[in-house]
Amino acid sequence: MPPPVFRFAPSPNGLLHLGHARSALLNFDLARQSGGRMLLRIEDIDTTRCRPEYEQAIYDDLAWLGIAWEQPVRRQSEHLPLYREAVERLTREGLIYPAFESRADIARMVAEKDKSGPWPRDPDGAPLYPGTGKHLTEAERAQRLRAGAPYALRFDMDAAVARAGLLSWIEEGAGPDGETGSVPAQPEQWGDVILARKDTPTSYHLSVVIDDALQGITHVVRGQDLFRATGVHRLLQQLLGLPQPVYRHHALVLDEAGQKLSKSTRSTALRELRAGGMAPDEVRRLVGITSR
Repeated sequence: MPPPVFRFAPSPNGLLHLGHARSALLNFDLARQSGGRMLLRIEDIDTTRCRPEYEQAIYDDLAWLGIAWEQPVRRQSEHLPLYREAVERLTREGLIYPAFESRADIARMVAEKDKSGPWPRDPDGAPLYPGTGKHLTEAERAQRLRAGAPYALRFDMDAAVARAGLLSWIEEGAGPDGETGSVPAQPEQWGDVILARKDTPTSYHLSVVIDDALQGITHVVRGQDLFRATGVHRLLQQLLGLPQPVYRHHALVLDEAGQKLSKSTRSTALRELRAGGMAPDEVRRLVGITSR
């Protein structure tokens, strides 16, 4: 039987913090304990925020923690045609459609709908896309595309769920409410999510399942903030004929206010902790990982 394959897949859009350290160390320790492989993937599809200096900082921080990984490192920006092919396939199958509303347009539509009662939200609390773009005629879509209008390519969730049927995944960790074992996938909770944009041929949801399949990832170990999104990932795996890894979602590292650590809120970076004299073993203790 081939060895298990784990991965850590950060985005170089900021410096790593303690939450990243927990995921990276868990993946590394589990790979070593099982005689498996440890891969590193750089998820750099967001060209507006990803920067080379942050990518180098990832390598420096992981090496300082004592984490080793196989070469070469996979960088998503070097594989955009693969994601584009998947988008084209799903489009041919009638499972993707272009939507032309701006974020401000959608916010106005949701505000109007909220007047008649709370509009549905996804598991992260964001309002679901109202679905107006799905009802454009082919002629209307063609006219807007010819005019060069910006657009997002959205997943027709109702059609996709009807095509795939009931799905589940194997959870070796636990969800926010303690879900474990065989967990029913509920991708419909997310509505018609974006799978690509006019100027970006992929999204996190699409690229992560393609990369995991191409890299032979057998065990996805990541934070509980991505637990519900696994439903979307299982749906894409089913529709694209991709293998299903085992999942293990772990508790998040929280700040003093009980919020998850985030690059956007400038949570204390590993680089700062290192500069302040903290040792890697102390980082392990802070994130609740003491075994080696």
